[in-house]
Amino acid sequence: MANYTAADVKKLRELTGAGMMDCKKALDEAEGDVDKAVEILRVKGQKGVAKRESRTASNGAVVARIADDNTSGVLVELKCETDFVAKGDKFTGVADEIAAHVDATDPADTPALLASEIESGKTVQAYVDEANATLGEKIVLDRFAKFADGYVAAYLHRTSPDLPPQVGVLVELDAGSADAEAKAGIAKDVAQHIAAFAPKFLSRDAVPAETVESERRIAEDTAREEGKPEQALPKIVEGRVNGFYKENCLLDQPFAKDNKKSVEKVLQEAGVAVKRFARFRVGA
Repeated sequence: MANYTAADVKKLRELTGAGMMDCKKALDEAEGDVDKAVEILRVKGQKGVAKRESRTASNGAVVARIADDNTSGVLVELKCETDFVAKGDKFTGVADEIAAHVDATDPADTPALLASEIESGKTVQAYVDEANATLGEKIVLDRFAKFADGYVAAYLHRTSPDLPPQVGVLVELDAGSADAEAKAGIAKDVAQHIAAFAPKFLSRDAVPAETVESERRIAEDTAREEGKPEQALPKIVEGRVNGFYKENCLLDQPFAKDNKKSVEKVLQEAGVAVKRFARFRVGA
């Protein structure tokens, strides 16, 4: 029997993120040599990467990285299969490293990010595949956001105290007339609002014309099915389309901390405007 201790198993789990039984088997095969066991786990893990491609990655974490002066910020979602892996330091460390790389390189899109070099001779895709191998689960990186053209802030929300953040918001304000302290406060409030109410668009102008037309058509067909009088249809349709805007457009939504005011009204009173935002919920 290989000569190793419980401390060796613990160390191997911390180094690789692999399960306890996998670590014990690797240490048995490596005759107690932790470094060799790491290599064994990596080789076995790489062999399983292709097999894991068809599996579902619905757990994970959202991480953020904000410049000290709030002039830029990054949001990254990294997915895995189980909450056990999601809450491990190895997994969140991979997510943090990718966020730092996005911050430093400013990739144009996800394919460009995956093809970029995160370490000497290693692409981000290879880095993710390596995590896939060592953690023994399908690891997926398919979206990120980076803002660097205003005052940028982030909010991360934990849906469970023992898991990493599952919801993340990145929000960018314009220069505005508010001072730094006021911007910090309103940016945090708006980011928390976005996390809670999940707007799909910034404003009415941002809603695609075909989406508006579809909502109008559905509203009219529904009203007819309800037997509403023909002369009342235009007003009913307009009211329901406005309801769609209030539900889906950030600026039209009632503000979370004061639902008597719209988000737009709160921003106007603060002397700032939201330029753009990104909201990620793991697996959604």
